[in-house]
Amino acid sequence: MGESHLIGLDYGSESARGVLVDVRSGAVLATHTHTYTHGVMSSALPDGTTMPLGWALQDASDYEEAAAAILGALGRGRSVRGIGLGFTASSPLPAMADGMPLSCLHPGVPHAYVKLWKHAAAQAQAERISARGGDHLADVGGRLSANSLLAKAAEMAEEAPTLWAEADRFIEAGDWLAWRLTGRETRSAAFAAYKADWRAGSGYPVDAVPGLGAKLGDVHPVGAAAGALTPAWRERTGIGGEAVVAVPVIDSHSTVPATGAVEGGTLVAALGTSAVYLLLDDVGRPLPPGIEGRAFGGVVPGLWCHEAGQAAFGDMLGWFVRAFPRGDGVEISFAAYDAAAAALAPGEAGVVALDWWNGNRVPHGDARLSGLFTGMTLRTTAADLYRALLESLCFGARTVVDRFIDGGVPVERVVMTSGLSLANPLLMQIMADVLGRDVAVPRQAQLTAVGSAIHAAVACGVARDYGEAARRFGARDAILYRPDPVVGDCYDALYRAYRTLGDAAPTRDAMLALRAAAPRTTSV
Repeated sequence: MGESHLIGLDYGSESARGVLVDVRSGAVLATHTHTYTHGVMSSALPDGTTMPLGWALQDASDYEEAAAAILGALGRGRSVRGIGLGFTASSPLPAMADGMPLSCLHPGVPHAYVKLWKHAAAQAQAERISARGGDHLADVGGRLSANSLLAKAAEMAEEAPTLWAEADRFIEAGDWLAWRLTGRETRSAAFAAYKADWRAGSGYPVDAVPGLGAKLGDVHPVGAAAGALTPAWRERTGIGGEAVVAVPVIDSHSTVPATGAVEGGTLVAALGTSAVYLLLDDVGRPLPPGIEGRAFGGVVPGLWCHEAGQAAFGDMLGWFVRAFPRGDGVEISFAAYDAAAAALAPGEAGVVALDWWNGNRVPHGDARLSGLFTGMTLRTTAADLYRALLESLCFGARTVVDRFIDGGVPVERVVMTSGLSLANPLLMQIMADVLGRDVAVPRQAQLTAVGSAIHAAVACGVARDYGEAARRFGARDAILYRPDPVVGDCYDALYRAYRTLGDAAPTRDAMLALRAAAPRTTSV
C-alpha cells in the first residue's frame, strides 16, 4: 500500500471536490472534482414537476456518486488513514430508518428531496418559530433563519404531513453521507449547533416542530470518528488502511483550521457561491445584534465561533456574466468584466448595488429580500454594473465586520479563502480597501477540502489536536492585500449609501411586495 494518506472531501452546491494528502509531508498529492448529475433543482424535478420561487433541491444519489468517483480516483490502491467530510448546511433530507432517501420512494414529490442550504421557501415557518420564542433562540439573535433545519422541517411538516409522518429521519446531508460510508448513524455537533439550535445539556428544541425529536439522533463532537469505511465501500473504491471517517463539518467551517486559525480574534471568510464569516473567540461574549449565530466547539474544540454571511456571493457574479455575456463562455466573460471593472475608479460610475440576490442574512435575516441597483443613467454600462456588484459584496462584508466590532467581539485578523479569493485579485483589493484592513489570502487551492483532511487527521489520530493538524497540513503562506488610503474616503461614502439603501424600510417593503406578487407555479 505504500505511504499513508488522508482524503478530504468538500461537498459544495454544484460539485464535490477531494484532495489526497500525504501524512508524512503534509503535501497535497492529487485532487479530483465531480459535478453532480442533477445539480441544483430550483424550478423543476427530473420528471417535470415544477416548484415555486425560492426552492432549491438536490438528489442525494448525487452525493454517493460523487463519493465513489472521488474516493476511487484518489484512494484506489492506497493506504488511507482518515477521510474528512465538509458539507453544505443546512441541507437536510427525509429518509427511512435504513437511510433510504424518501426521494427514492416518491420521485415526483419535491418535499422528498434534499433541501439545499439556499432553499429559501421556509421563511414563514422560520418567522412563526421565532415568534413563539424559546431559549434555543438566544444564540441566533432571537430570529431563526429560513435556511435552518428547523424551518425546513416545519415547512415539510406543514405542507406534506403524510410524507413527514412517513419519514423516520430528518438528517443533514453530510451526516447522511457519513452514515452511508460507515454504516453508523451519527449527528455532527457542527450541523446540530449551527443549523438546528442544539446545545450541550439541553439538546435540540424538539418542541419547535411536531414529531421532529424522533427523526434526529445522538450528537457527536467535531474531531471524533463517525466510524470506518464499510467493506462494501472499500471494495467499491479500492481503498485500504484504517479509513476512519471523521464526523462531518459544515464546508465553510472546515476552512478555519486550514488557515491556521485556531485561536480567538481571527475572522475567516469562505467565499464561494455564498459567503460565510467565522470569528473565533476564546470568551463567551453575547451574540452581537444582526449576527446570525454562535456555538461552542462547533468549529474548533474549546472555542466559541460566531457565524454570519451573505446569501449570494459568487452566485450573484455568475448570474450577471451569464445574463450579460461578454464572449463565448463564462470564463471569458469573467475575464472581460474583471478587466473592464479594474479600469474604473471607485465611485466613477455613480452606481451602488445591494448584494441581496438570494436574500439578506446580515443584518435583516430575511430570505425574501432581493437585489437592487441604484444610480443608473443612460450612460451606465454593463462594466459599471459589474463593478458595483463587486463593491456591494465588499460592503456586505464590511457590514458583518462592523456588526462584530460594534457588538464587542474583536476582529484582529482577516483571512479570505476559497475559490474567489484566489481567482479574483481585483475583488480582494477592493475588499481590503473597503474594510480598511489587511486581507490575507492563503496560497492553497481546495482549502475547504484540505480543512476536511485536517478534521480527518484529528479523528484518526494522525494529529493530537487541531493545533498540530493545522501546522502540519494547513496553508503555509498567503497573499497579503493592503488597503489603499487614497480611496478610503470614497469607499466610506459609497458604503454609507449602501447602508442607507439597505436600512430603509420602504426599500425592503417594496422588495417583499414584488415577491408576493410573483405567481406560484405549483403547489408542493
